[in-house]
Amino acid sequence: MDVLIDGQHELGECVLWCERSRRLLWTDIPASTLWSYSPATGKTASWPMPERLCCFSLTGSDDRLLLGLASCLALFTFSTGAIKRIVDVETDIPATRLNDGRCDRQGRFVFGMFNQVDDPKLALGSFYRLKRDLTLERLPLGKAAIANSICFSPDGRRMYFADSIDNAIRVCDYHPCSAEVGQPRIFVPAGAAPGVPDGACIDAEGYLWSARWGAGQVMRFAPDGRLDRVLRLDAPQPSCPAFGGPDMSTLFVTTAHLGMSASDRAAAPRSGALFSQAMDLQGLPESRFLHA
Repeated sequence: MDVLIDGQHELGECVLWCERSRRLLWTDIPASTLWSYSPATGKTASWPMPERLCCFSLTGSDDRLLLGLASCLALFTFSTGAIKRIVDVETDIPATRLNDGRCDRQGRFVFGMFNQVDDPKLALGSFYRLKRDLTLERLPLGKAAIANSICFSPDGRRMYFADSIDNAIRVCDYHPCSAEVGQPRIFVPAGAAPGVPDGACIDAEGYLWSARWGAGQVMRFAPDGRLDRVLRLDAPQPSCPAFGGPDMSTLFVTTAHLGMSASDRAAAPRSGALFSQAMDLQGLPESRFLHA
């Protein structure tokens, strides 16, 4: 993969392509900053956030994002810079913050939590869904230490997710109309692939692309869990993949240098860059949060 922007982000994450504005959006979580890049102009822009921006979603309005800040969900308006808090999350568990999140195919935002305490890093946080009426519900998916890999099959009937601490990617039936969530089962077993599963996305053929933190790879898995292909990049900590570009055939990947020593960074100087590669297949437009 090629370096698109050498941003030197400590923890680049949650890269998304907006097919309407034709720009790429991502966050550097520790820097509490939202970034954008417009291929047509070659220009980047950034917006400081009041706290760490852990994930976000496009909405029905091109002027607005749904933000997953460390402590809450909020709405951000590009034209004014205004941020409107919607709901605080897990205020009763001070150790957790928001982590990975993505909209389902019906326009509801599904996300999970991250335990900031390392020793031991216990599974304390839950998975949640912000409904279109702005009410929050906890999903029956158990607890996680590092919720990741949240994405949905093209028809919206399967939800993928992971707790990175145990290295397995799971899948469950997801009923679009009733909103019921089925019993989770293993999709990619722990140890079946190198690295740790971080962010993930689904392409137009229903295959899952998994960023493999620590392995410097992005892997494509078939709907039956079979490994289909591997992409390598010059950064050991890829964090999140996304398809975009005018015909949705470019794969973008954020990376990080979080926790790397000076010698590690010298050996992998592109760590923290945003990578891209033209592909022979297409992704899907990102699902948007639809406020009723």
